[in-house]
Amino acid sequence: MFIYYVFSSFGQMRTCKVTSTKERRFTDVTYKVIIKGMTSCEERDILNGITGAVNPGEVLALMGPSGSGKTTLLNLLGGRLIQSTVSGSITYNDQPYSKFLKSRIGFVTQDDVLFPHLTVKETLTYAARLRLPKVLTRQQKEKRAVDVIYELGLERCQDTMIGGSFVRGVSGGERKRVCIGNEIIINPSLLFLDEPTSGLDSTTALRTIQTLQDIAEVGKTVITTIHQPSSRLFHKFDKLILLGKGSLLYFGKASEAIVYFSSIGCSPLIAMNPAEFLLDLANGNLTDISVPSELEDKVQMENSETETGNGKPPPAVVHEYLVEAYESRVADTEKKKLMAPLPLDEELKSKVSSSKRQWGASWWQQYCILFCRGIKERKHDYFSWLRITQVLSTAIILGLLWWQSDSKTIRGRQDQAGLLFFIAVFWGFFPVFTAIFTFPQERAMLGKERAADMYRLSAYFLARTTSDLPLDLILPVLFLLVVYFMAGLKLSASHFFLSMLTVFLCIVAAQGLGLAIGATLMDLKRATTLASVTVMTFMLAGGYFVKKVPVFISWIRYMSFNYHTYKLLLKVQYQDIMPTVNGIKTDSGLKEVGALVAMIFGYRFLAYLSLRKMQLHCEA
Repeated sequence: MFIYYVFSSFGQMRTCKVTSTKERRFTDVTYKVIIKGMTSCEERDILNGITGAVNPGEVLALMGPSGSGKTTLLNLLGGRLIQSTVSGSITYNDQPYSKFLKSRIGFVTQDDVLFPHLTVKETLTYAARLRLPKVLTRQQKEKRAVDVIYELGLERCQDTMIGGSFVRGVSGGERKRVCIGNEIIINPSLLFLDEPTSGLDSTTALRTIQTLQDIAEVGKTVITTIHQPSSRLFHKFDKLILLGKGSLLYFGKASEAIVYFSSIGCSPLIAMNPAEFLLDLANGNLTDISVPSELEDKVQMENSETETGNGKPPPAVVHEYLVEAYESRVADTEKKKLMAPLPLDEELKSKVSSSKRQWGASWWQQYCILFCRGIKERKHDYFSWLRITQVLSTAIILGLLWWQSDSKTIRGRQDQAGLLFFIAVFWGFFPVFTAIFTFPQERAMLGKERAADMYRLSAYFLARTTSDLPLDLILPVLFLLVVYFMAGLKLSASHFFLSMLTVFLCIVAAQGLGLAIGATLMDLKRATTLASVTVMTFMLAGGYFVKKVPVFISWIRYMSFNYHTYKLLLKVQYQDIMPTVNGIKTDSGLKEVGALVAMIFGYRFLAYLSLRKMQLHCEA
């Protein structure tokens, strides 16, 4: 059942049901990965023939020890892992996965991927404005965000920042509920969660699972992985899938799991948490668990060396027995249940199978929302006292060293040329190493939001790069206001603003280079290394240290934004005084402006292509 929001004439939100069926089925799901070695390739099975189904109003728990394939199965069911090495059938209302479903499925990842400097209310409001249907007004979307805040009990911390490693914010349980709120804000028919209780205390974990149960009770389908729940948590699950080494050990009602394993001879000998009992079985550990008579006979017939010191069968033998027992007693019956077709009207079938994406906002709306979000999130970093102190202290030191320098003498002009070159280097170096971190740091957020079809990649890229500009250009203004007048550069409004414009062009071009390197490599260590070598090369070829460069390597200086910025700054200062300065002609400077503008767009286009390639690779 797909649910969408409409508003009555009284402004009250209600839900309209398109149809009453929204079952998720999966049959014989198998997943393999190819591990490439130095000389050969090895194929490894991650999942082996997993079969099951989950209906509206149910909470399905995926349990198993670490490495059993829980998260892989969850990603496959949620459409987050689509590769050629997957076989079997996964259907949504008897229809295969399509792009239409992408924005109608909620998926909460194990890691809480949130912007630390946004408040709870801002986080959910931006999600609502991006994800809810276009037919709703901005006020209606914001009201939905407030409704979710109260639904999840977040009203007391709605104006508190999310926080992170270095920013104090909400608690772990509240952060997890914000992640859930980000997904249920679209009222999804299917909600997937990857270990939502990890890192939470027992009381907070119970409250989180109770929230999931409340969501399921209103007709939603909830599928979650769980590692080691308490007994109270376990009894809140409707259905259970128990995995062991990628194989299915049990699928059915959670309340009947112990009864089933008792029927095949595996009963707890002492009172224990049902989840601990099941995980021990999945690990092949029969401590405090009865050994089935069939297994005892099988072990006795084999070499006695296969037994452990306490007389229990080894884990591999237990695993093989549990897999065979399920396949012979339960598997065929469950598969027959899944053969019955679901009654669906043709309109819903066509919608589910549609490959057309449906965005919650137009391209321009997406750009505006992401632009505002970007400024709110990053203004704290840009205007930190550390960064302001760094820029202003550098400006003051430069002003003192070049205090009221004289441009009328040759030596004075040489000194000023050194200052202008340093300005070109400083505002070429600074933005590169700031921009490098942009896409690698936001890779997890970009992947999460793009997987939910929250916005187009082009809208994100343009908003992300342009939202930095207002913040990037404030500190250079303060820098030049200090340096320009302390150093005694040409006191003219036109010359000052032309110098400012030149520095702006340098900053935006250098920022483009940083974006391109970061987006291409997506690894901070490699990106920083490449940027260091590139910036150092551009600085050396900037026209100040070496005047006569060998012909075979002279092309490097034309790729250097330091070189073009330095020439422009010299031309701005001395165009009216002399025809050449330090061997550079003081002409109009249009060539240098054109070169910097080409770099601004060229580097950004390269960065966008790198992001697009990464996105296509992830989807493949």
